[in-house]
Amino acid sequence: LVGQVEVDGQKALGVRVELPNSPPLLILVANRGFIMCGYLAIDVAERLGVAACVISGVRTFEDVLEGQVRACTSKARELGIREGMKGREALKLLM
Repeated sequence: LVGQVEVDGQKALGVRVELPNSPPLLILVANRGFIMCGYLAIDVAERLGVAACVISGVRTFEDVLEGQVRACTSKARELGIREGMKGREALKLLM
């Protein structure tokens, strides 16, 4: 499933991949970076030099927006993203 997720009038691309016998893989992609679920590796995003953060234990895009950032890259930190921040706030900084 590919769709749009809107926060404060700005839109991000939402991608949801259903997986067998598992929670879905979720990613929200904005202009300056992305939020990913726990399936994807933050260390790889760090090596690639992208602004990214992880919010784990999510099943829906709304869960991502309401969840807390568990980890983020140094590029994301430069944008003001921090662990413990709500996904909605992190996504605004990535837009």
